[in-house]
Amino acid sequence: MHHPHTSTSRRTTRLTRSVGFAVLALGLTFTAIPATAQADAAPTPSVSHLEAAATGLDDPAKKDIAMQLVSSAENSTLDWKAQYGYIEDIDDGRGYTAGIIGFCSGTGDMLDLVELYTERVPGNALASYLPALREVDGTDSHDGLDPGFTGAWARAASDPAFQRAQNDERDRVYFDPAVRQGKADGIGTLGQFAYYDAIVMHGGGGDSTGFWAIRERALSQARPPSQGGDEVAYLDAFLDARVWAMRQEEAHSDTSRVDTAQRVFLRAGNLNLDPPLDWHVYGDAFHIG
Repeated sequence: MHHPHTSTSRRTTRLTRSVGFAVLALGLTFTAIPATAQADAAPTPSVSHLEAAATGLDDPAKKDIAMQLVSSAENSTLDWKAQYGYIEDIDDGRGYTAGIIGFCSGTGDMLDLVELYTERVPGNALASYLPALREVDGTDSHDGLDPGFTGAWARAASDPAFQRAQNDERDRVYFDPAVRQGKADGIGTLGQFAYYDAIVMHGGGGDSTGFWAIRERALSQARPPSQGGDEVAYLDAFLDARVWAMRQEEAHSDTSRVDTAQRVFLRAGNLNLDPPLDWHVYGDAFHIG
C-alpha cells in the first residue's frame, strides 16, 4: 500500500506536455551554456565523470532497479509491475493517486495519461471520464469520477496498451528528463536516480520545492562534475537540498527515503548503483541481490 506521507508533496505544479518540456529544456540550456565570462576559467570534467554520465540509469537493468527503489517508497514493495491497477485517495489533497508512479487526478499527470491512452485506444474504459478529469484538475474533488472511476481504472490496467501508456508518461515526464539532466551535470547512475526520485516526489515545475529549486539549492553549495566539482560532494549537497524540500511539508518529517536509502548508497561509494543493494524506507527493509 502507499504510505500516506510519501506522496504529499508530489508534483505540486502540473507538468504539461508543452510547458513541461519548455521548463526542462530551459534547465538543460542553462547547464549546457555557461556564462561567457566564466567559460575560459571553467574546470573541465574528468574523463571518468564523462564516461559515468554517458551511460547510467537508462541502462535497462539499472532502470529496473530504479523502478524497484521508487516502488519500495511509493508502494512498500519491489514489485512495481503489479502497480498498474493501484488507485486510492490517500487524503493528501491531490485526489486519486494511481498507477506505477502515482499519477494524481488533482495534479494533471493523470489527465495527461488518460488523454494519451485515449488517443491510442479510443473508447477505452477511462475515456468517458476525461471531462471529469479536466474539471477536477487542480483539486482533490471526485466529482464526476465516483463511483465508477476506480473500477474502470482497474479494468484498464489489464490492457497492455494502458500499461505502455503509463510507462511512456513516466518516462516522458519524470524518468527521461532526470536522466538527461543528470548526464548534463556529469553525474553517474546513483545521481541520476537521485534526480529521478526527486522529480517523482516534487515535480518538475517552478515552485520553491520542485526539482529545479532543489538542484539550484545544491548548486549554491557545490559544483557538479560537469563544472569540475567532486561528484560525492555535489550529491551530498543535492540530498541535503532534497531533505530540506521534504521538510517544508509536515507530512515528510520522515526523510528515510533519502537518509536510509540514497545516502546509504552514496556513503558506500556505490555511484553506479550496483547490486547488491540494501536499504530501509519508512521502517521497511529491502534488498536487491
